[in-house]
Amino acid sequence: MRIADVRTVQVVHIATDETIRAAAVRMRKSHVGCLVAIDPQSADQVPVGILTDRDIVLAVVAASVDPEAVTVADVMSRNLACCREYDDVLDALRIMHERGIRRLPVTDGSGKLTGIVAADDICAALGAQLAKLGRALTREQPMREMQLRN
Repeated sequence: MRIADVRTVQVVHIATDETIRAAAVRMRKSHVGCLVAIDPQSADQVPVGILTDRDIVLAVVAASVDPEAVTVADVMSRNLACCREYDDVLDALRIMHERGIRRLPVTDGSGKLTGIVAADDICAALGAQLAKLGRALTREQPMREMQLRN
């Protein structure tokens, strides 16, 4: 199964020069827990970082920093892990496990942002595949019993 099959295409992103307050408002309006940070100087939407609600809480709220005084670039995680549309979901899970993260921006062959995939998305897709396998196995069992009787 490929990432393109399970990703969320409408990813919410933000420019790195936006304030943390603007980021928090965008998260609230979009009902998301992270924003993919995009370089505002670039014509392409190439991800350069990720900002999570946890980043905002730890780096801004808990530190009593004015959210208007800091930008997304000041708080975002820069050591960004991404996956490509054509990558296998198991490769994405491996990256998530190794990096201790739950979300990966998805890019095309040129590095342009085309979506985001969360561990929950992958688990749901794998769960659906396992359910299909389970249904196939339960259908196969009565057929074997009939063959043994004959």
